[in-house]
Amino acid sequence: MIDLVAPESRDKLKRLQAQPPNTPYELIVQRKDGKTFPILGQTRELEYQGELVRISAVRDMSFFQKIENEIIQTNLELTNALSELKELKEKVVAENVLLREEVRHVHIHKDIVGQSDSMKSVLVQAEQVANTDSTVLILGETGTGKELLARAIHEMSDRKDKSLIIVNCAAMPSTLVESELFGREKGAFTGALTRQIGRFEIADGATIFLDEIGELPLETQSKLLRVLQEGQFERLGSSKTIKVDVRIIAATNRDLNQEILEKRFREDLFYRLNVFPLEIPPLRHRLDDIQPLVWSFIDQFADKMGKRIKKISASSVTRLQQYSWPGNIRELRNVIERAMIKSMSTTLNIEVPGYVEEPFKSYKKLDDVEREHILSVLEETHWIVSGPNGAALILDMKPTTLISRMKKLGIERSK
Repeated sequence: MIDLVAPESRDKLKRLQAQPPNTPYELIVQRKDGKTFPILGQTRELEYQGELVRISAVRDMSFFQKIENEIIQTNLELTNALSELKELKEKVVAENVLLREEVRHVHIHKDIVGQSDSMKSVLVQAEQVANTDSTVLILGETGTGKELLARAIHEMSDRKDKSLIIVNCAAMPSTLVESELFGREKGAFTGALTRQIGRFEIADGATIFLDEIGELPLETQSKLLRVLQEGQFERLGSSKTIKVDVRIIAATNRDLNQEILEKRFREDLFYRLNVFPLEIPPLRHRLDDIQPLVWSFIDQFADKMGKRIKKISASSVTRLQQYSWPGNIRELRNVIERAMIKSMSTTLNIEVPGYVEEPFKSYKKLDDVEREHILSVLEETHWIVSGPNGAALILDMKPTTLISRMKKLGIERSK
């Protein structure tokens, strides 16, 4: 046997001869052509003709190695298949929910979140006008973020080191608007017990933001026009002219052209304000911005409420995208805050006010529709196919064609 054993296993074979019976062993055997293969053997002692004889049983291990390699390969293929299946599952999940890891917040300017083309266009224009002293008129529906855009323009301007003076024209009583804007002297009117500096005087060298300017009374509009033209005014109760250097940004949700037609807004003031108009699109026209806005609000509320949100439910995504958002970003923020308050898990479920799910529509196959229509006509004609009162004439078909269609659709008159 030693001649059959490969040289590297011959010393091992000699040692095995001294081993007790039933000892398993592995050797490398060499064929006549020089090729080698492994064997697994075991010796046993048997009595033959009164003598103890050792017999070795051997097994070619190359066959079993082949089987083992095939098993390993099969397991590898199964592992790869499971991995691909897992990736596919994750992809399907990602298409149905907004995963936090996949959302890239787009903060083009400090507090403005948006990635839609329409919003990017507005921000590019804001950058263009920021470093000038030109008057800006921001137009847009309630809740679109007109004040945030005004702040962004101010913060990009040379006046950013001074405060942005904000005036909500709609919140001031008409009797006090003038004194709030331009100031008053003591005793200027009943109840004016002290002198008051107006907002324009405070904003000297800075920027003033006149929000909801369409709400200004007509008499105040004329004095504002003078400030825009000459940069000067007088306090109520004083004849002293005060000159200021103020950059004006105005905003309104009203259609000022319509206001002019209805004599509620001065046309000359509109032209002074409308130097550089910027119109913020409503949220329903900025669907690409809903996703980053939602996560931005989640971030704001998460720390305050001590909650951690990882994803948004698939049904919520549908509701967010299909709702018209009449209150725009302000409404969206309130909806997210309410959802965060009610949330008890890491998946946020968002209830959109007034949202109605579209009912599922089932559609019939074309053959079924055709079959029902032919049956209806046949019943009306009492199953008369041809002739002046036949179904073929009503259906504008040849009788032979109608008969052929009836056979194909399985239409038979019940007996």
